[in-house]
Amino acid sequence: MKQFAIIGLGSFAQTALEELASYDFEILIVDRDENLIDRYKDFAVESFVADVYNEEIFQKIIPGKIDTAIVDLGDDRETSILATHYLKKMGVRDIVVKAESLAHGEILKVVGATYVIFPEREAAQRLVPLLVSKLLFNYMPISSDLVLAEMSVPDKYEGKTLIQANLRKERGLNVVAIRKGGLQNYDFFEPNYVLGGEDVLLIVGKPADVQYFSRVEEVPSGKKKTDFFKKLFGSWGNR
Repeated sequence: MKQFAIIGLGSFAQTALEELASYDFEILIVDRDENLIDRYKDFAVESFVADVYNEEIFQKIIPGKIDTAIVDLGDDRETSILATHYLKKMGVRDIVVKAESLAHGEILKVVGATYVIFPEREAAQRLVPLLVSKLLFNYMPISSDLVLAEMSVPDKYEGKTLIQANLRKERGLNVVAIRKGGLQNYDFFEPNYVLGGEDVLLIVGKPADVQYFSRVEEVPSGKKKTDFFKKLFGSWGNR
């Protein structure tokens, strides 16, 4: 059974804990705040009220067989750096750490973080394109130069086949799947499929290309958003 240690119960770690608890994993939680531990102890098989600044205490409560550690110590940057370093020395394979700034994130990578998370920054990267374009329903960066997005079909492409739209060549975009108007699920379609006014596209491309294409026109009234990304990525991807 996969084992997780959650060190610090900041807002990101709380969300991660609630999601992980729905799986059959062994979870250990540590925080210096007794009230937080009391609130979340039922989500874990073990819980500790402790300050992980001290390496000796840290090694006593964190077993070396942990598969993944999640570190979210709020704005205590020094302790998060030390905890990451301790975990790396213990040989923990995956170390996920919430960073407070880009500089903090760089230091965390140097001392051993496998994944550095910037919740506020990443949330803004997903939100701003949705504010700029009414065509976009969901926008998910999946790397520094690639985006997965869910959007309506611009009016100028209605009635065109995928071949005629030629989005890969003309816009640098790949259509992964299409949700036909009135339906809940996405499906794959042949190149001769004719785009309808109520269709929704699931596309992949560079951020600049997706954002440019999504501002071609405003979205017609009546087109509905979906919870596709929430189902696909869970809470982590939508916070």
